Amino acid sequence: MARYAVVLDACVLVPVDAIVEIHPDIPPEQVQRRFADRDDTFEDALVAGWEDLEDTVTLPDPDDRHVVAAAVRGRADAIVTANVRDYPVDILGPLNVEVIHPDDFLLNQLDLAPRIVLEVLREQAAHTRRPPLTPVDLIARLARAEYPASPTKPDD
Repeated sequence: MARYAVVLDACVLVPVDAIVEIHPDIPPEQVQRRFADRDDTFEDALVAGWEDLEDTVTLPDPDDRHVVAAAVRGRADAIVTANVRDYPVDILGPLNVEVIHPDDFLLNQLDLAPRIVLEVLREQAAHTRRPPLTPVDLIARLARAEYPASPTKPDD
């Protein structure tokens, strides 16, 4: 099977990475367990040694250079981000790194493995508590998620 790797920008991970700020009432051990679950699930996802590449990247927002450096060092095929405009094609193209909006990435996964994606959505819905959600509710919430417009979608 061909290898296809992506780097997830922090804006895609906000529900996990900003959980302490968003929900300060959650016990610290529960937050740490969530981080540990993420790390166990994606055990090969950590990219190391990208720091020396960061200064070689020029982007509209210098705070995003580490994402491109990690993508290059990790030999990623794409960066999944809601901030597609922050990663110009003319800069990433020569690096052989594509930029994909999370909606497009999820739809691609659905096309490639519909049974697996639907099962994951069922599992996620089953784990919701406040409020409990059905898979249809969860998909509706995902559909309402607000991200900046994708380059493949017209601006509203």
